This record gives sequence, C-alpha cells and structure tokens, in this order.
Amino acid sequence: MTSKLKLLATAGSVSVFMLGASPAFADVGTNAGVSITNEASITYSVGGAVQTPPPVASDTFVVDRKVNLIITRSDTANTTVAPGEQNAAVTYNVSNQTNDTIDVLLSVEQLGGDQFDVTLNPLATRYYLDDGNGIFDAGDSVITSINDLAEDDSVVIHVVADMPGGIVEDDEAFVVLVGQAADSTTGIAFVNDIGDADDPTLVQNVFADGDGSGTEGANDGYHSATDIFEVATADISVAKTSAILWDPIVGSGNGTTIFPKSIPGAIVEYCIAVTNATGAATATSVGLSDNLSALAVTYYATAPASGPATIPTAGVVATGTACDGTGTNADATGLGESGGTVSGNLGNVTGGSTEVLIFRATID
Repeated sequence: MTSKLKLLATAGSVSVFMLGASPAFADVGTNAGVSITNEASITYSVGGAVQTPPPVASDTFVVDRKVNLIITRSDTANTTVAPGEQNAAVTYNVSNQTNDTIDVLLSVEQLGGDQFDVTLNPLATRYYLDDGNGIFDAGDSVITSINDLAEDDSVVIHVVADMPGGIVEDDEAFVVLVGQAADSTTGIAFVNDIGDADDPTLVQNVFADGDGSGTEGANDGYHSATDIFEVATADISVAKTSAILWDPIVGSGNGTTIFPKSIPGAIVEYCIAVTNATGAATATSVGLSDNLSALAVTYYATAPASGPATIPTAGVVATGTACDGTGTNADATGLGESGGTVSGNLGNVTGGSTEVLIFRATID
C-alpha cells in the first residue's frame, strides 16, 4: 500500500512525518484482522512564514490470516498391541501456528506399506482430547474436531482403534491423523485466497502449512502425521515339575545319603512355572488350574495320619518367581483348591520373567 501527497510551493522548507498505529504481536506475528493505519503529516514554510498544512494523509489495511497447522506424533515409540485388542490409542500433538484462533477438522487415513488396517471406532468416539497428562485414559474427552485452538497453542489428540484378529508379532499398522484448518466461528474450512486480488478491508487467507506424511500437500490448509500400532504378543511357555518332600518311611531324609521316595503316603510338591520370553508383551490375568481328581494323589490340606516327625507342614497354594517359593508376585489372586482342582491367577507376567504356582499333594 502506498499513498502520495503532492505539494506545490514557490519556496520554503518542507518536513513530512509518518505516523503508524501500533499493531498487536504474537509469536506467530501480528494477529489477523488488526488494522494498520499509516498517517503522514506535513509542516512547511513559504518566504519564512509557516503555512497552514493540508489535511493528514492516511492509509489503512487489515492484516491477513497466515494459516499454518502442524501435526506431529507425540513420541518415537510405536504403540504395542495384541491381536483382537480393543480401544488402543496412538497419540499426536496438534499445534496452531496461524496468527489467529482456528478450529481443526479431524480425519484419519490408512495408507499402504504396512501389514494391516485397524478398525476405527464410530465417528463420535474415535478422537479424544487429552486431559493434560499425555496418556489415553478415562479423563480424556470425546471430540469430533478441535474447537478454538488459540494461536501458538497446541493440544494432544488420541486416535482410538480396534485391532483385528489374525495379526502376528511385529505386524504394523500406519495411522495418519489429518487436520484441516477451519474458521473458529463457523467451523467451515478456510479457502486459500492467494489467487484473489488483495483487499485491504478484508481478512484474506494465505496457506503456509508444510507437507505432512499423508496425502495432503504443502500450502493446502491441511497437515498430517503418522503413528504406528505394532503387534507384540506374549511368548508363554509352561513347565510343571515335582519334588518328593517326605515319605512315611524316611521322612524328609538327611539330604545326603537318605532321600524320600514317591511311595504311597509320600508328600509331593508341584511347581507350575509360567515364563514369558524376553521382549514379549506382558501377559495379563494369567490363570492356572490343575485337576488332581483323576490322579492317584490328593491335595495336601492336612497332615498324614502317621509318619516321622519331620513331616512338612501342610501348605496352601502359593506363588513366587522360583519353584523354591522365593520372589514376590504381588498381583497373584484367587489361590486355592476346590473339589480336587488347584487354581490361581498369577496376575501379569511381564516379558523376560517367570512366575510360579506351588502346591502339595499326597500319593494315594
């Protein structure tokens, strides 16, 4: 914008002063819609006499909207999932680098190059606005779009999906979150005005976004980022061992030259060990049961009627991280025996760990 002031004087001195309105600045630049008025005033003399100046010349225009939306994944680690898992979440940061408050319309793309597609929950429940802790949890709010995202501000968005069955270890699904900048009053996506003549009275839109990882491109009012679901399953193995603790002839023995044997009336200790391979996903709610009713053994709940004084105390079903009963398994629950079936829940067995269920029986 320019303005011209033409002066005619036969002789004398002229001074011109330019006065401008002070705009409001943010980190992303002057706010869209701010009026900038540039005024020019003049003083001059003719023949040594100060003259009456003409009216002040001025020029006004409003600052246009530089639309720049940035979406990034919130971390570098893939989200691990299991076959058939429901309500798993990938997480993104959505940042408004526009010089105005905007809405952000949300959508998802699933592109090629991966091993499977996820099943998105219904439209009304697949996006969640984080409650401030960066973790998908019950405190997050269901949304369909981002409303009134202030300039130079950002929010965390979770995209929630269900995993199909039949996927295997190390399979990946690429999920692209796409955002489109929209008017915060109407919720309608912005139109790029770069091809229109400049209008100093209107706030016009100039798209300044970069090229994201989805099908959108640079300077189109969109941006996107890709996060990844990666299948990590538990790799469980189970081993069952036994040891004779006592028999009615030699008791517990002496550990060097005399050892109890598996004769009728002897007490045997069983150990069921569950091992999850190193690097595998955590196995949750690991339940065990062992039905003794068809075997020639009876769950050892009370002391035998007779035998050496070294008979072990009747034990309850117990857990540990080793078959000698050592180690702590704090989340084990429901340990016990009913009708000849010994059962228990070991809780969670993490990758690279072993947890055990231990109980005793007498040989019939």
